[in-house]
Amino acid sequence: MPRNKYPEETIQKILDVSLKLFLEKGYEQTTILDIVDNLGGLTRGAFYHHFKSKEEVLNALGDKLFFDSNPFEKVKSEIELNGLQKIKKVIMLQQDNKGYMDISIASIPLLKNPRFLAELVESNQKLVAPLLKELIEEGVKDGSIKTAYPKPLSELFMLVTNFWYIPSIFPCTRQELLEKVMFTKEIFDKVGIPVFDDKVMKYIINTIDKLESD
Repeated sequence: MPRNKYPEETIQKILDVSLKLFLEKGYEQTTILDIVDNLGGLTRGAFYHHFKSKEEVLNALGDKLFFDSNPFEKVKSEIELNGLQKIKKVIMLQQDNKGYMDISIASIPLLKNPRFLAELVESNQKLVAPLLKELIEEGVKDGSIKTAYPKPLSELFMLVTNFWYIPSIFPCTRQELLEKVMFTKEIFDKVGIPVFDDKVMKYIINTIDKLESD
């Protein structure tokens, strides 16, 4: 069999088809056979050559949707914003990224899987936390953020906002989740990164309501 000369095109096709099926049928209801059947002649072998599992496809989709419209890159050039304002805008841009949010919601049931959860934590800490650290350091320089610990703070921020808020990992009612958000606001205000203003809080609460309705 001839070697695929354009593996990136095959990967992109698998991701495009998978995203369409995950959003139409739901992640749990979509099988690898469904994905293969919609690849326009590509075989199951072609799928497994690039992805070991459906979970791996979901991970790749999440990364791609995030980095294709990377909010950290978008705010870098906005010189009129200080570091703190850039972090606030990153939060809102991420909430507005519908494709990324839809995939994030689809992946919530999988967070009960220890391996999937571990991979997601590692991805956040290796890929996203360093981007947040840069903005925190920028905020320290311009005076909008008061902390001597940019790296630990960036890692804590990612863990709290991306995992502690998820009921499938830390079971809680809507009211308890709102209390977590308020508690987080109080903590970060006190450690010198007052990112949870009224606008950001509204975005977070709207996301909580969306998660409950899906």
